[in-house]
Amino acid sequence: MQKSNRTRHRKNTSNLCYYALMICVVLLVGCAETQRYEAVEQISAENINKIQAMQTAEDVLAKMHFTIEKADTEIGLIRTQPLPGAQFFEFWRSDNVGAFNCAEANLHSIRRIAQVNVKPQDEGLSITCQVNVYRLSLPEQPVSSSARAYEMFSESSLSLQKIKLNPEQESGMAWVNLGRDGRLETEILKRISSMLNIEYRESSIE
Repeated sequence: MQKSNRTRHRKNTSNLCYYALMICVVLLVGCAETQRYEAVEQISAENINKIQAMQTAEDVLAKMHFTIEKADTEIGLIRTQPLPGAQFFEFWRSDNVGAFNCAEANLHSIRRIAQVNVKPQDEGLSITCQVNVYRLSLPEQPVSSSARAYEMFSESSLSLQKIKLNPEQESGMAWVNLGRDGRLETEILKRISSMLNIEYRESSIE
């Protein structure tokens, strides 16, 4: 009995810590939305060939845990597969840039697709990045009885969240495009710039 009580107490404590963390994250969202940041929209690279620039961009994306879906040196295009947003315990990942993006990835099912373009420009290359954010949208499941309410829940843990869907929900689920993630675009371009040892220009964005 004592062992069972200790286990229950430990689980309750873990749940309280988790909910407290989520509350803190939510409180950060409002503040984060109004913060300014220095954005990098483009890198101008001279004395660097296209193959080197493409390989560097691929290395940067791979180190950020993106999986390359398409890489075409001829047209200067790199596109990744969707990457699920990092959770709060995945401290080794760097795809959530800023408090707002971190909160959103922990409160919703988020994934991102990155695309890097390398194009000729004057006597060098122009390197740009576009990251689109998608959020999972699920149709609501009406609760008509206590049995249906029970079906809404599934076994989950702090490190693994499970979603139990009925056929109607599965057919209606969709990934909604939330627009671009300028902070992550800037981070990717800064890392490419650092590896190529070239300078970049920043512009203040709200």
